[in-house]
Amino acid sequence: MRLPRCDSPTTNQTAMTKDKIFNWRFCLCCGLFIWFVVNLLQGVFTEIQEDEAYYALYGEHLAWGYFDHPPMVGLMTFLSSHLFSGTLGVRFLTIVFSTLSLWVIWKIATYNANLSSPIDSRQPVSLHKNDMSEANSKLSTLNSQLFLIIACSVVMFNIYGFVTTPDAGLILFSALFLLVYQRYLSDNSWKNALLMGLLMALMVYSKYHAFLLLGLVVLSNLKLLKDGKFWVACLVALALLMPHILWQVNADFPSFRYHLSQRSEPFRWSYFWEYLPNQLLIFNPFTFGAVVYVLFKHKPWIASSCLLAMTPQDGCDVIASEAKQSRERAPQEVFERGLCFVIIGFFFFFWLMAFRGHVEPHWTVVCMIPAVVLVYRRAMIDKKLTKYIKRFVLPSLILVLAVRILLLTPLADRFGYHGKEKHYKAIETVAGESPVAFQGSFQQPALYHYFTGNESSTLRSFYDRKTQYDLWQFDKAWTGHSVFVCGPVIDLSSEFRVGDVTFEGYLAEQFQSANRLQADFRLTLGDDSGIPVFHHGDTLWMDFAIHNPYPAPIDFSQSTLDMSLRVLFPELNVTLPCHYAPLPVLQPEDTCHGHLFAIVDTRIPVGQHVVTFAIGNRMALFAPERTANAHDERIKIAVREKK
Repeated sequence: MRLPRCDSPTTNQTAMTKDKIFNWRFCLCCGLFIWFVVNLLQGVFTEIQEDEAYYALYGEHLAWGYFDHPPMVGLMTFLSSHLFSGTLGVRFLTIVFSTLSLWVIWKIATYNANLSSPIDSRQPVSLHKNDMSEANSKLSTLNSQLFLIIACSVVMFNIYGFVTTPDAGLILFSALFLLVYQRYLSDNSWKNALLMGLLMALMVYSKYHAFLLLGLVVLSNLKLLKDGKFWVACLVALALLMPHILWQVNADFPSFRYHLSQRSEPFRWSYFWEYLPNQLLIFNPFTFGAVVYVLFKHKPWIASSCLLAMTPQDGCDVIASEAKQSRERAPQEVFERGLCFVIIGFFFFFWLMAFRGHVEPHWTVVCMIPAVVLVYRRAMIDKKLTKYIKRFVLPSLILVLAVRILLLTPLADRFGYHGKEKHYKAIETVAGESPVAFQGSFQQPALYHYFTGNESSTLRSFYDRKTQYDLWQFDKAWTGHSVFVCGPVIDLSSEFRVGDVTFEGYLAEQFQSANRLQADFRLTLGDDSGIPVFHHGDTLWMDFAIHNPYPAPIDFSQSTLDMSLRVLFPELNVTLPCHYAPLPVLQPEDTCHGHLFAIVDTRIPVGQHVVTFAIGNRMALFAPERTANAHDERIKIAVREKK
């Protein structure tokens, strides 16, 4: 008689382990697949957003840099457009990046999962490769569903799961950098060092916020400054960034000028007080609360043991064993300290930036990587936190889903995700094949081009910020041709109604603009011993030179636009009428010189003021491009002494 086979405990344990490994992998793969499909459907059926159309135009004009951002987002839209048309032609690579980001964050969170917890200071740490079977066994006990709940609860990560912005590349490459950096701390091999250099460059190519993240990581681990391999990684990154650096040099550093100085605005308390509520909204208030709990309850940026410096020869076997375990935990503690520095550093850095202007809420979105990692790791050993996540964070996914559904409805019109195509198609019916010039906005010409495929550009007034259109300068080729100017222009614009869409504009048969003219000027009368002093009623004299870079003549006497020269006090928003001799027709690449004068009136208060040269017409007041020697002047208005 044959006895039934009895499997040994080891065999049964191995089978159970394989089943558990299959279960968590299957759950994670299902989660990633659902995330990809949901974002794919959302990307197809949600209308293109304003900035996305602008970035799609980047992809049509590939370069090593752009006015607002590094080139990665342009490359993303370029590659997407070669795979799909329509909205997926802008968003597909973003959807792929967000799915990969989710997977990489999981890899970070579960790295060396053979620990009872990577942040559990009471348990030993093993980083040896021969412990991988044990790691897989214990990893199977980790809850991949919990990870997906935490990651998918971040509101802005949901939005940027399908909306194309520079942040999509920044999140992916930052996650990859942190994964390699985590490995480098326990294995500082040349392979990991060179990978860090590559990923540093890709982060910067995605968004300049990468500099802040890298700086905070170094600040959390100053020993990197003594690490030769880390410096080699920095040199690799610098070499890979050289094309972008050369582009910035050749373009006179437009991105850095814009982000470091031109974005500054007068301080408003509203900028300061709105920052925290905005952060709560983009991270999900419940998830944000879990992050704060982990940071300040468990303080993972503080070393968990004072035994890191001990050696086995320092005393009894127990102390020596604890010292050894502490040294093995050191790489994870250093890494998690870096994660904390990134979260806290980003949060307070941009809160301080509120003193120099409005802070966009999504500028801190890269913090979701360390936030998800830390909350997940702590939840694995903190039952209270796990219960909090299941009781509050999990139900909040319903609200996140509601936001996604909202973006598919007409209610999303106020957020820029609905109702735009009809508007720009209506403009096309009036403009026909003529190029369309929009006033001030850079999103409108991008949207018009996206929905119609026709030429468009922006006419930037003195009070509008520069954009990539100022580098492209499409409108230079339109001078002397028929152009539809969309917007209110005094005595020229008419109101058009196409269906239920209403807009203003006019067709300029012989279009010309002062946008690209180049000017040099200087005051010629005043107190030359220092800042010129004027009094109300004095005459302000100015010499000027205007250069025409357009391929067609510029006629200042054209009555349609009524182009005229002005003396402008930009800080006061005051222009003075000027007197000057009639200007000749300015031929292409020609320069005219002249003199003008204006009377200083009482609208200019007593004190020091900046004065500059401008050209105005019926549309707006334009600040011509400056020559290398041109700069604003400063004058002083004084009270005239009574005789």
